[in-house]
This record gives sequence, structure tokens and C-alpha cells, in this order.
Amino acid sequence: MQKVELLAPAGNFSKLKTAIHFGADAVYLGGKNFSLRSFADNFTREELAEAVAYAHARGVKVYVTVNIFAKDADFAEAADYFRYLQQIGVDAALVTDPGLFTLAREVAPNLTLHISTQSNTLNSRTVGFWKTLGAERVVLARELSIAEISAIHAAEPDTELEAFVHGAMCISYSGRCLLSNYLTSRDSNRGECVQACRFRYEMKEKESGIPLEIEEDERGAYILNSKDLNLIRHLDKLMQAGVCSFKIEGRMKSEYYLATVVSAYRKAIDFFAAGGTVLPEEIATAPEKTAHREFTTAYSLGANDNTVNYTDSSSRGTATFIAQVLSGGATPTVEMRNRFQTGEVLEVLSANPAADGKTFVVPVMTDEEGGEVTDAKRVQQKLTLTLPFAVEEGDILRRADKNA
Repeated sequence: MQKVELLAPAGNFSKLKTAIHFGADAVYLGGKNFSLRSFADNFTREELAEAVAYAHARGVKVYVTVNIFAKDADFAEAADYFRYLQQIGVDAALVTDPGLFTLAREVAPNLTLHISTQSNTLNSRTVGFWKTLGAERVVLARELSIAEISAIHAAEPDTELEAFVHGAMCISYSGRCLLSNYLTSRDSNRGECVQACRFRYEMKEKESGIPLEIEEDERGAYILNSKDLNLIRHLDKLMQAGVCSFKIEGRMKSEYYLATVVSAYRKAIDFFAAGGTVLPEEIATAPEKTAHREFTTAYSLGANDNTVNYTDSSSRGTATFIAQVLSGGATPTVEMRNRFQTGEVLEVLSANPAADGKTFVVPVMTDEEGGEVTDAKRVQQKLTLTLPFAVEEGDILRRADKNA
């Protein structure tokens, strides 16, 4: 089976390191301008150059999002930005706007261009159109089925196809939403989406102001709230359909979310690539351990009218992020993220198979001054533990939730 790229989000430099540590083949990220995730930390120009150098030293590619819908006032700065991306050696820029595409071709002819999912590419003729302009890859619209993707690949076998496989879904068609603009004057198509689809809505009688109930089959009032995409059990079908890059959504998600999901999809890709057929449950269910809404396969298997989560907009997982490993070995230093105590059982999430999934009972710990600690309750306190096995820098300690 063909080798497939695992593409992970990187909202900041720390998350980039996490994605790479847990097995991403490529990362996508945004600068301070021209990206559809303006409220992620994002990268300054100096940080972009540092990120490219860090990733390339580890054999990982870097794709930079330049995927806003541009106005004329954007083009002078965008031209300089494209030149800079070419100069620092990014592996590709993701664009949506045809004007930005043609600008990039003019001012940075050696910069590889990918077409963002915001372009709503749904058919082979559109893929062919972008190919004739010089695009190397097209990120397909989330509304396509695997069968439709396969047909596109058959018609355009020389163009790389990328598809989202995991993460938050947008209620609007491929993210083309105006609800945020209407309610808050924050333009979702220029990176400022307020995620109004996640709100709990109420109706009131106009004259009296008396609240009126909204019900969807008696399940609640989250009438626009999409379920989260999860295709981990179907990656083999996507490989056979010709998808060359599996994309995880989440530049604004936590490091724990990123570590959990990237680790799971790395294992799943490797399993299918080695000829596996039925994904082991411990891999298939691993994404449930981090915050998520109810999962859906969306339209990948065909028509689906059950993609909205009516009951709530909360996001939860079956495990809690307890600490991150700052220095490895059998006596690691960790940084506390949630309270824990001696005697509790924790699990290791690691890129090293020798430690991944292992559990241990928390021993008496020492703080930075050498004092004994039995209750880790100081926020981001640094502690040293003695473990029965070695862990690595960047690994994560977590605890199974009792109510999961």
C-alpha cells in the first residue's frame, strides 16, 4: 500500500514539537497574517524560519496557511510574505483565493502551492483546473465520500489529494460561513470565526420577551453544532482511494489533544500500511481519551443526515492530562498540568513503544528544591519521579477518568 503522509496542526512552536514527537510526517501552521486561525498563537516571521529549520532537521515538512479570502489591500504585504516563505524553504503554502495563487506564482515561482479545503473542491475538473495553474496538491472538501475521492483520483492521478480525517467539523459548506460576521462582526473567512455554531440558542417572544423553547426531537437546542470527524477505522479505504495526506484539524486544540490524536493516527497508518485489515480496538478508541464531541464519519461512507450534535456543545475525553515529561529517563522531571497524588495509577503516552501504554503507581516525588511532595497541586510545578521504566522528553502522563 502507498506511503501516506500524516499531517498535523501546529498552533505554536510547542505544539509543533509535540506533533513531531508523536509521529507527524508534516505540520501545517500559520503566520501572524493571512491565516484562517487568527486566534491561534501562530508564528512570527522569525519563528517560521526556526520552525522550518527544526522540522527539516527531523525529516518533517512544513506547510504554511495563506488561506484567507483576500482584498486588494492585502496584496502588497502578501507578495512580500510569499517571497519570505520561499526564502526560508517552506515545503508549501496553502491558498484559497485565486488572486493570491496567481500572486504567489509571480513573486515566488519556486514556492510549492497547495489548494486549501476552503476552495470547496468537489470534482476532478476542479482538481484539473488547479493542476493546469501549477498546484501540486488539492485539499478536498469534507463533503466528499470515499467513492467520490476515488473517482477524482482516477481522473487526475498526477495531482496529490489531501483529506481531513479527524477533528472539528463546520456546519457551513466547507467552512464558508457568514454567521460569525452577522452576530459579532468577526469575519470567519479572514480568520476571526467566533464559532457561533457552538452556541446554545434560545428564542424569545418579540413583544413580551418571554423565552420560547427550541427543540430538535426533544434533544436540545444546539441546532448548529456539528459532531467531530473521526475516520481512524477507514484509513485503509482512503489510502486505496488515492489520498496521499491525512490531515488532522486542530491548530487551537491543546497539546494533549494533539499528542493523543497524532499518536493514534500514526499507529493506525502504520498498521494499515503493513497490511493490517481490522484496526485493533486500543488504537481505534485512543482518540476518545482526549476532549471531543460525539464522533461521526460525516460523508465519507455516503449520504449522512446524522452529523449534528443536538444535545450539547461540550467537549470531553476519557482521560485527564496530568503532566508532561520535561527530561527523560527513569527519573524524569515532569511539569504538572492537573492535580495528582502519590498512590494514583497513571498511564504513559509515548512515541517509544517500550514505554507507550505502560502504567505505574505514583511514588513520592521531589520538587525543585529537593523537598518531598505527595500531593502535586501547584499549577505547572516541576517534579521529579522515580519510575520502573524510562520515558522520553515530550511524553505525557495521564489518568483514566473515573466517570468515563
